Amino acid sequence: MDSSTDDIVKEIPGVIRVYKNGRVQKLLATNVVPAGLDPSSGVQSKDVLFSSDKTLSARLYIPKSTNAVTRKLPLLIYYHGGAFIVATAASRIYHNFLNLIAAESNVVIVSVDYRTAPEHPVPTCFQDSWEAIKWVEQHVNQNGPEQWLNKYSDLGRVFFCGDSTGANIAHHMGIRIGTENRSGGIYLQGIILLHPYFWGKDRVGSEPRQHPLMRVIRDLWLFAHPDTIGLDDPLINPALDPKVADLGCSRVLVCVGEKDILKDRGWYYKMILRKNGWRGDIEILEDKGEVHTFFLFKPCSQNACNLRNRIQINHSKVQDLPSGF
Repeated sequence: MDSSTDDIVKEIPGVIRVYKNGRVQKLLATNVVPAGLDPSSGVQSKDVLFSSDKTLSARLYIPKSTNAVTRKLPLLIYYHGGAFIVATAASRIYHNFLNLIAAESNVVIVSVDYRTAPEHPVPTCFQDSWEAIKWVEQHVNQNGPEQWLNKYSDLGRVFFCGDSTGANIAHHMGIRIGTENRSGGIYLQGIILLHPYFWGKDRVGSEPRQHPLMRVIRDLWLFAHPDTIGLDDPLINPALDPKVADLGCSRVLVCVGEKDILKDRGWYYKMILRKNGWRGDIEILEDKGEVHTFFLFKPCSQNACNLRNRIQINHSKVQDLPSGF
């Protein structure tokens, strides 16, 4: 056997390796778990197929309270992170995180398992994510194909949420809601961006002139979207998106970490929306001393608990939260 077939032709350390023979090895968030009952929270989950060709899936979560539900619960559509390259809706870190969100916020969740690069380069993830929204909208009149959504979800109280690249997707799905000529669909109340992955060619805020992670951020984007126009592509730089003010909701919550190199992009996002004429309410919250998506890896930390508390969206539980989420 020719050992050269195992030569690495592309590697982004800690994320992915591509071999000369075409094999792809993903290195992050590879530990997956099945859906089912979470004994610690009572949250139930299951996997469903949502595309017409039965190739796309999502993981659904319902809290224990649905056992005696007297009114329908808000719906959270969640997009996982992973640089558009790694992770799935079944990754352990996301499954554990969303069990907590479903239980603590008392919401129904649709976690979208969009396809990832390099097998499915950007913009596939955005197309898949929009397909998931259209599938959810089939349940507006309570006669859709998924009974959990028909029975438990209030499609007049919908929120999009995601972390890192998933937050990027949530942002773009919010814009598409605002730009599509739609009737009889879901009502998007707000989007929640956790450590959003936005970037651009020019520095903003206190971003350093040189930092090892800057090259990684660039390489991840160029790898995930080989046909991109570059770091000022509107898909990654909302400042250059002519549709950014069309965001189809009235509230935005952005969470950033003090030690995250992407932090300033989260703060800049508020300026972008205001500068372009978006008239909704936006709040930025920063966790001191925390790195990128710390809440996935340290779920029991006080800052992670505080972050989850901020994004509770069930109105019966949020009257004291400054953001109103």
